[in-house]
Amino acid sequence: MTRSEGVVLKFKRVASDPDWPLPAYESEQAAGLDLRAAVDAPVSMPPGSIKLIPTGWAIAVPFGYEGQVRPRSGLSLRKGLTLINSPGTIDSDYRGEVGLAMINLGPEEVVVRRGDRLAQLIVAKVERPTLELREDLDDTVRGQGGFGSTGAD
Repeated sequence: MTRSEGVVLKFKRVASDPDWPLPAYESEQAAGLDLRAAVDAPVSMPPGSIKLIPTGWAIAVPFGYEGQVRPRSGLSLRKGLTLINSPGTIDSDYRGEVGLAMINLGPEEVVVRRGDRLAQLIVAKVERPTLELREDLDDTVRGQGGFGSTGAD
């Protein structure tokens, strides 16, 4: 997989450890950069708890892009640990530390330790459309059908 030409993602280390590793693609064709827990001490997450876990990084996402923070699927499946706002968005004008709003949906306590890979960061192009106020919208087959209107489930 090649890099997107002209797109630069700038990182500023805010973790106390001067050797804190940059987020990384953990396989050759991974879509997301893994984000790690930059906690100084283990964080206990009982079932149902929500905690903000620091990553140790502030990121400058280029204008016209967003950072999408998503859960890691294996962690969600095995332990029930996921992001409460999934996907989370890092706007191009945000310069603070990236935090992970984690929730334990599993039946057992999960302990988050320094360096645990908790989420992944995807960088995606964002379009800002022109807004138009209209009296009517184009008709479609679905029309105003809401939740469940396109199938049995």
